[in-house]
Amino acid sequence: MKFFIDTANIDEIKEAASLGILDGVTTNPSLVSKEGKDFRKLLDEILKIVDGPISAEVVSTDYDGILKEAREYAAIHKNIVIKVPLIKEGLKAVKTLTEEKINTNVTLCFSPSQALLAAKAGATYISPFVGRLDDISTNGMDLISQIVQIYRNYDYQTQVLVASIRHPLHLVEASLIGADVCTMPFSVIDKLFNHPLTDNGLAKFLSDWKKLTDKK
Repeated sequence: MKFFIDTANIDEIKEAASLGILDGVTTNPSLVSKEGKDFRKLLDEILKIVDGPISAEVVSTDYDGILKEAREYAAIHKNIVIKVPLIKEGLKAVKTLTEEKINTNVTLCFSPSQALLAAKAGATYISPFVGRLDDISTNGMDLISQIVQIYRNYDYQTQVLVASIRHPLHLVEASLIGADVCTMPFSVIDKLFNHPLTDNGLAKFLSDWKKLTDKK
């Protein structure tokens, strides 16, 4: 299971990288807009922090526009992965980018049939959004199970990148199913360390040690 952080905030990326568990970064136009920085400069900063896949999303929705943006981003660094929306023009572009050996991350996936199309187009990653499905009273993890099973049935090499993760249980369930990657906001990564028994146990150890040293 690879851990990606879903943010464009440099401080959060630095903190996650310092933990020694970070494998990559995903961004999107909404996350980038929050930072108020030039996207190219932001990518350069991220690339200096994380030596792993960095998803940069195109904003064009037509084949030629997607390819133009994708080739510009891909030329920046070998770790750049082109994030493309799961639309007809997007998958046409993914096919071409795959032939050009440019890695892609097909985003905004909400059904197994969409995921199958992305795999057939040669996507490097497929990003199903579990949290957004949960928001409309649909079990997002059911989609992950279906995609993982379909890809195993036909030996597709497209990696299942679970996105829109809202809490640690999403990560645990995705791991049990066998997804390849989970991308999470820093708040979720931070929660993975927490357990009341760990906190209570440590407090007890330190308290007992203090009693011992106070006697000396």
